[in-house]
Amino acid sequence: MDTLDLLLHPVRLRIVHAMSGAHTRTTSDLCAGLPDVPKTTVYRHVGLLAEAGVLEVVDEQRVHGAVERHYRLRREQAGIDADMAASMSLDEHRHGFAAAMAALHAEFNAYLDRDGADPTADSVGYRQGTVWLSPGELAEMIDELRDVLASRAGNEPAPDRSPHLLSMILFPTGEPPRHRAGGQADDHP
Repeated sequence: MDTLDLLLHPVRLRIVHAMSGAHTRTTSDLCAGLPDVPKTTVYRHVGLLAEAGVLEVVDEQRVHGAVERHYRLRREQAGIDADMAASMSLDEHRHGFAAAMAALHAEFNAYLDRDGADPTADSVGYRQGTVWLSPGELAEMIDELRDVLASRAGNEPAPDRSPHLLSMILFPTGEPPRHRAGGQADDHP
């Protein structure tokens, strides 16, 4: 299966999210963590991810006569890098965005369905805003955001830490400015 087809699927995206953070989990653990997804579906998608090398088996144990596998995410196999994204067609970007939004929607609903969910206390946020940026300012902001996120990416699980899903979406809105002779942007029609 093509890497894009493999990773741009809402259920497989949710499995990858659940496996992030150096967790080792069984398929039964994943089923418990994704109660809105049928167990047979979770097992099928775990199998596809393992077959493709996105998940690796780190342990096997016999449980009630069956083999229970413990999986770990292979982070280097679990993402779409810049080169792959650059080669995606517009339809593949549409498909990827739809899959990401479907996975995000399902994750948010699963959070709200938990006992004791408290969006205010948990600092849940889903705000949107527009920032006006030149290409250079955009590149600088992306580098700054990468630095901020990289400084936390190595955090290991700890008793006072809980996992948080952070999804950033960035794309231009409206038309790019037209340029007049002399390089000046024309910001009115």
